[in-house]
Amino acid sequence: MILSILLIFFKIFHPFYVSVTEITQDEKTMAVQVSARIFFDDLEAALNKKYKTNVSILKPADKKQVNALISAYIKDHLKIKVNNTDVALSFVGYEIEEEAAWCYFESAKVPPIRQLRIHNDILFEQHSAQINMIHAIIKGKRQSTKLDNPKTTVNFLF
Repeated sequence: MILSILLIFFKIFHPFYVSVTEITQDEKTMAVQVSARIFFDDLEAALNKKYKTNVSILKPADKKQVNALISAYIKDHLKIKVNNTDVALSFVGYEIEEEAAWCYFESAKVPPIRQLRIHNDILFEQHSAQINMIHAIIKGKRQSTKLDNPKTTVNFLF
């Protein structure tokens, strides 16, 4: 009984801060595809702080503005290099699933990925305990890691 109460207390007063980013390369189009799962309340707080506005991701008054802010924020905090070349990402959109926003990006055609360098500091300015999980799936080979704040960069070789 006491253990249950302590677990509930810990959960309430020590929240969990994590995002998950998945990066793939479409074998037909050779585009890099990115999906980032971020708790929408944390993302809203980051957008409000950075852009000095009051954004609602769940019920946006101006969906175009929210799309632009999410796109700009994530592009500032998620950088990808393929074979030592920067990859420009285009925002595709976002959707809400339970407590999270799934944010989608895609690049133009890039060469087959041999090396993938990822810089991801999404929400690091919001939470010192932020963890960003990264999964890269290239030609059926999956590599994963986690970046604990302040570690921001990982390299994968395929």
